[in-house]
Amino acid sequence: MKKIALITGGTRGIGLGIARKLAKEGMDLALNGVRPAVEVKEIVEELRQFGIQVAYFQGNISEKSDRQRILDGVKAEFGSLNFLINNAGVAPRVRADVLEVAEEDFDHLMDINLRGTFFLTQHVANWMVEMKRESPSQNFSIVTITSVSARLASTNRAAYCMAKSGLSMMNQVFAVKLAEFGIPVFEIQPGVIETDMTEKVKEIYQERIQKGLTLEPRMGNPEDIGKLVASLLRGDLSYATGQIIAVDGGMMVGRL
Repeated sequence: MKKIALITGGTRGIGLGIARKLAKEGMDLALNGVRPAVEVKEIVEELRQFGIQVAYFQGNISEKSDRQRILDGVKAEFGSLNFLINNAGVAPRVRADVLEVAEEDFDHLMDINLRGTFFLTQHVANWMVEMKRESPSQNFSIVTITSVSARLASTNRAAYCMAKSGLSMMNQVFAVKLAEFGIPVFEIQPGVIETDMTEKVKEIYQERIQKGLTLEPRMGNPEDIGKLVASLLRGDLSYATGQIIAVDGGMMVGRL
């Protein structure tokens, strides 16, 4: 019986890297994003070449009605869901200093990166609990992609750092709650990953990396994250629910 994974923000950047790896593993995919279906048609067809079922559900997870429509679509298309990969998120619209952040920019980022992810996870967690009770041998799991920004403060990305920190605690809370049902929960903290989100500051990060920002002298790529997610969903990391795993090239290693 094939497993089904829902990946929010699954058609670009880290989300697409995860989708490609899971497709190679033979997992059916429910992909979410904000772009119209016609704009992701080629990506969906690419993933279907691995002989899996792929469906795209357009919607903004910050909107309650969109969240409901996405999950209704998953239920109608697949009938069940084994894994939720919380990946959707946005960068700050303006990289303003913490003393100058506009309230509307703060709300926009928090609505998507934190509030929307929380309530989507809540909905999925309740569904998973129901399915686990009906089929105790089935495997379910939740993985949330946060960032090293959950632990590293940036004065020109205050809301982003706060949202990622909030997601980190969200994941801990769900790990505690879902443990009684045998549903593991994990957090992945990527470092500097080469995606369209980091494209505008790529040269700055590359220069910092050459000066020692990371132990491994390169930016990460979405495939690095995809490999870890696939491992977690296979169950390779057992007896470890609630763990936080950094994929950051050694950025967080303390050095004298």
